[in-house]
Amino acid sequence: MRQIALPLVTRPEPSFDFFVRGSNAWVVEQLLALQPANAPPVGPSAGLFYLWGPTGSGKTHLLSAVATRFQAQGSQVACFSTVHATPWEQDVSAPLPALILLDHCDDLNAAQQHLAFRLFVEAVGQPVTLIAAGRLPPVDLPLREDLRTRLGWGHVLALQPLAEADVRTALYDAAHARGLSLSEDVVHWLLTRHSRDMRHLMAQIDRLDAYALAHQRAVTLPLLKLMLSEESSVL
Repeated sequence: MRQIALPLVTRPEPSFDFFVRGSNAWVVEQLLALQPANAPPVGPSAGLFYLWGPTGSGKTHLLSAVATRFQAQGSQVACFSTVHATPWEQDVSAPLPALILLDHCDDLNAAQQHLAFRLFVEAVGQPVTLIAAGRLPPVDLPLREDLRTRLGWGHVLALQPLAEADVRTALYDAAHARGLSLSEDVVHWLLTRHSRDMRHLMAQIDRLDAYALAHQRAVTLPLLKLMLSEESSVL
């Protein structure tokens, strides 16, 4: 069977160090244990993993964290996502990488489902780890039956939303990593006026960081409100 030329991840930024585990500690431990293999995994589903959980629960972050670890050991990584414009249809002879990532599986179109199925077929019996992720458990995915079945073959790991205390920790950690100091009133505002979706909250931190830098001001609640008011006036 011909193999597939895969787009290689070059610089995944999220890491395990900045992932607040909360009730997902067991899932993180399972992923931390993964290593590039020199021999085929034992059993047809040994190297297959599927992460599922609501939007913002950390699926994409964890996929990138695994990619970072594999690349740090000199292994090649291929990442497919419906969110980014990655090539899905190349078909030339090429060895499979050590790690294949399939993100946002619940949004795969027909052509992407076809390639995803082929990746599963190619990976079985090879020294390859394949990790897929989506918002729904495999049985509920709106996908073709053969692909949905294979997504449930291996280790199915469910991610839970973070408790409020863990969300606060994640916000403070994200700010610290950017050299920001968040006051309690800023954190309280973010948690009471915005979605608890971690992806959304991290985007707010990034925007606030850029805004504070552009205006050469410390991050305060008045600055946050000024940023939001300027954005709303542009809309």
